Formats: sequence, C-alpha cells, structure tokens
Amino acid sequence: MSGGLVALLDDIATLAKVTASSIDDVAANAVKASSKAVGVVIDDTAVTPQYVSGLSPSRELPIIGKIARGSLINKLFIILPIALLLTWLAPHFLPFLLVVGGAYLCFEGGEKVLEKLGWLPGHHEDHEEAGATSAEELEKSIVSSATRTDLILSAEIMLVSMAGLSNEHGVMRVAVLIGVAFFMTFFVYGLVALLVKADDVGLRLARGALEPEDNRPGPVDNIGRTIVRVMPHVFSVIGVVGTVAMLWVGGHLVIANLAEVGVPVFHHVLEAAEHAVSGAGGFVTWLVETLLSGVFGVILGAVIAWLVVGASALVRRVRARA
Repeated sequence: MSGGLVALLDDIATLAKVTASSIDDVAANAVKASSKAVGVVIDDTAVTPQYVSGLSPSRELPIIGKIARGSLINKLFIILPIALLLTWLAPHFLPFLLVVGGAYLCFEGGEKVLEKLGWLPGHHEDHEEAGATSAEELEKSIVSSATRTDLILSAEIMLVSMAGLSNEHGVMRVAVLIGVAFFMTFFVYGLVALLVKADDVGLRLARGALEPEDNRPGPVDNIGRTIVRVMPHVFSVIGVVGTVAMLWVGGHLVIANLAEVGVPVFHHVLEAAEHAVSGAGGFVTWLVETLLSGVFGVILGAVIAWLVVGASALVRRVRARA
C-alpha cells in the first residue's frame, strides 16, 4: 500500500513539474508573440486616452474598464475563433490576412503622416453624438466607439502574434493566443489608466503641497506641476512612436507575406540591402531592414490613403447627383 502511495505521489510531482513547465512555455511564448505586435500596442495606447478626454475624472477609470472588457471579448470570442477556424480550414489563407492586416497598419500610419504634413484633411470623432442626450448614453456611445476601434487593433495584435507561432500547433497555440489576449489587454489598458490619471495625481500633488506659512509652492508642488505640464508631451511622443512602429511593422508584414504568396520582389530587395551591409554588424543590418520596411510602409500607406480619399469623394459626388 505504501509503495503504491509513494508511486502516486511521484506521479503527481512529475505531473506538477510538467504542468509548470507547460505554463512557463505558454507564458514565454505569449510574451514573445506579443512583442511582434509592438506597433499596434503603442498605437492602441496612444489612441484610447482620446476617448476619455474632457470627461469627469471620476468616470475615466470605469470607462477604461468597460473598454478593456470589450477588448477582451473582441480577442477571445470574435477574433480568436475566426482566426483559428480559418487556419484550420484554410491554413494557406493566413498570409493573405497578414498582407491585408499589414496594409491596414500602413494605411493608418500613412494617413497620420499625410495629415501631419497637411496633405490630407484631419478627422476627429466627437463624443457628442446625436443620440447621446444623457451622461449614461454618452458613456455607452464612447465605449461602443472605442470597442469598434479596438476590434481592428485587436485583430492586428492577434494576427501578428499568430504569425509568430508558426511552429506551434494545437493546444499550445490556443493557450499562447489566450495568454496574448489577456496580457495585451491588461498591459495596454493598465498603461492607459496610469497615463490618464497621471495628470490628476500631479494636480493633487500641486494642490496639496502648498506651504501655508508663505503660500509658496514647495518641492512636491513643483513635481505635481511638472507632471501636469509634461503629460501632453508624453502623449504626443507616444503617438509619434506608435505611428513609426505601425509603418515599420506593417511594411515588414506586407513584404514578408507577399513573398509567401508568390510576390517576392520586395523581399528580394530587402535581402539584397541586408546582404550589402551585413559586414557592418547585426544592429546595422536590423536598422537597414527597419528603415526600408518603414519607407515601404509610408509609400504603401500614402497610396492607400489617397485612394480612400479619392473613392470617398467619388461616392459623395455620385450621391449628390442621385
């Protein structure tokens, strides 16, 4: 009896070790796969705070929480099942999806560059939608709009992450993608919450640190004022970095996956450039690949943006004549 108990305990210990190892593998692969989507993550972090700008500070975190919940639903119950179904029924279709996803990233980044240069009119969404006549309805409209935008960004994150899991199959791939969904959601919206509330923290420090003796600001007050003054610039930097990362990642995705579907010309150019500077070291090779992918992303994104603007203008003219 004691021998059987010892054997059972040994089996349990072995199973626990295997389980722990599997969890470590899932976590490591999830972080690795998530890193591939850095451009989308930065852009998501830059975009989301815009939805709560101008709202009551007491409602910022609840709204961000609702958007995060919608983002998790997007990833787990819409994007992941569809992506897995497509890779199961039509595995050769994934490169085409990644080309489309990469082109969309280039379009988003290229559109922002053209707007910054003044070559395209800017567009901004207004919180005050026609149907939002109360605070509750306004919050619903904001959450709905942000969740729709997140659906596109989350699709990019999951597709890019899936592309980095080509060597994983079955349960491991599903587990890693679920890990990516949770990790990305908590990371992005946790960071957004910290950024959104940073100016409130700075304001409280500034108000709470006045020295009553001479009514002059103390060092803590100066820290608070600095935080309030710096945060708009932080969001601006995040926006620029996000745009650059989107163009780089999008361009790389399109080039790599066009080669997969039989259009290798751009990939050959990239390889030739990398080979030409290979003697300068790995960093220079990576830098050249990144710059060329970014330039390709800007050109492709600008072309798509101009096509979209032209098509929209044509549709408006047709409707005006009808």
